Amino acid sequence: MQKIHKVIIVKGKVQGVFFRTNTKRTADGLDIKGQVKNLPDGSVWIAAEGEEAPMEAFIAWCRQGPPLAKVTGITIEPGVVQDFKSFEVSHQ
Repeated sequence: MQKIHKVIIVKGKVQGVFFRTNTKRTADGLDIKGQVKNLPDGSVWIAAEGEEAPMEAFIAWCRQGPPLAKVTGITIEPGVVQDFKSFEVSHQ
């Protein structure tokens, strides 16, 4: 199967609610590679790579997030596959 790359921006109450930690846990369970980080505007940025079916499941999870989050919007853009080897949480 062919890998796809998505850049996902999640808006809402998504910082300080373990969103990044749970994103990594979900990505690892779906064999999605990439990274997640908080943005200064309060949103979360995700670069994700994987096969189409797991990616759809991952995006569906991102639309809801973990129990303490309140997702109010999500944008998804295609990107160039970067061959990430794992899924990392950035603490920048």
